[in-house]
Amino acid sequence: MAQDDIVTGVVLDDVALTVEDLARACAVEAQWVVERVEAGLLGRGSMDSVELRFVSADLARARRLAALERDFDADRELAALVVDLIEEVARLKTRLRAAGLLPD
Repeated sequence: MAQDDIVTGVVLDDVALTVEDLARACAVEAQWVVERVEAGLLGRGSMDSVELRFVSADLARARRLAALERDFDADRELAALVVDLIEEVARLKTRLRAAGLLPD
């Protein structure tokens, strides 16, 4: 598989990803993940005493962060703000659909 190949699949919330797994899935270095966790921009996954663990929501967020930083040359804080807004819009759309105010 080439470096630019896009791999898709289903991520289960029961499976916790390590820093290395998350970095590989986002095509970034493990240090990139660690830096974003330390800055508070990533890492809603569970933390255990030995190492960081990430769930599917973290993977989606990390992929968005990496894409924004790469594609738009955005700094990490700006990319995180954009991802926060994307996630909030998705939450609001879900609430509107549940209230019957937005078509499926």
